[in-house]
Amino acid sequence: MSSTAAEAGMGEISPDLIVDAMFACRKTAAIKAAIELDLFTLIGDGGTAESLAVATNAAERGVRILCDYLVVNGFLTKTGHQYALTPSSRAFLDRHSPAYMGSAIEFLAAPEILKQVLDDPTSYVRNGGSIGLANMSPDNPVWVKFARGMGSFTGGSAVSLAAEMANLPVPPKRILDIAAGHGRFGIEMAKTFPSAEIVAVDWNSVLQLAKHNAWEFGVSERYKAIPGSAFDVDWGTDYDLILLANFLHHFDMETCAGLLGKTRASLSRDGHVVAVEFVPNDDLVSPPFAAAFSWEMLANTPKGEAYTKKDLTEMARRAGFQDARVKPLPPSPASVIFFE
Repeated sequence: MSSTAAEAGMGEISPDLIVDAMFACRKTAAIKAAIELDLFTLIGDGGTAESLAVATNAAERGVRILCDYLVVNGFLTKTGHQYALTPSSRAFLDRHSPAYMGSAIEFLAAPEILKQVLDDPTSYVRNGGSIGLANMSPDNPVWVKFARGMGSFTGGSAVSLAAEMANLPVPPKRILDIAAGHGRFGIEMAKTFPSAEIVAVDWNSVLQLAKHNAWEFGVSERYKAIPGSAFDVDWGTDYDLILLANFLHHFDMETCAGLLGKTRASLSRDGHVVAVEFVPNDDLVSPPFAAAFSWEMLANTPKGEAYTKKDLTEMARRAGFQDARVKPLPPSPASVIFFE
């Protein structure tokens, strides 16, 4: 061991982490291709490059190299010429699984997003943020891509949040879902509280998807929509529960506090405001996903980031609340925040 490594407490020096980071976008490309070819679903209990090439109408050489790459990176296993799914790939990348989340790639690897993240990262570091999606109009198709793709990604959090809200001492009758997106958070509330009315706020094109999802889940009669910006639209008052799911991290402290103040003024006497966020520890480097999420916001928003418990408490105080209580929402990396 060199003296430099010993002094740094690093153990054996290796370039592996650096090389992996430099090649990381290739993993995104591979999983995008596999999802678009429906490879994980077609593999099922097993398949060869030859059979999968026929099923996907693709070149056998291309399928073989893709599958081998997926084996190397832990998405598939290989025995002889047979490929098979790992337990995680079966759970989250096979369309037959109720936990399927492959559709998220439609947004996460959309050309608009990859261009924003990869083209000039130095600029958004220098500027302390990026115009990002903020410069896109409400009718831009990227918002529907976001809503459609991220529904599977955050669906587990929606179920967990509904289970947590089921413990409320008084079942809510009116629920406001701000920036509803795919609608899953409000829909899960409607399933949990059969007498509740859900009011969803988002861009009109996105709300069409949310309303369709509400119909598919059998709650459309109690699902209302108000199109427009959460910061400008008049959504009414007397809500027993207001949801801010995966929204606050897009904005700076002052903007978030202003929005929370608006929600507080819209509550019924015993109403509750809850948010879903990725909440890092005060060290800002743990836990890994929540801490790393600030980089995502640096690349895609002017001033957003993942907020700590301390930040959320200050946000709550500025909005007129007394506290922000944070509770994990396993098995996802998200937490629910109770503004009290």
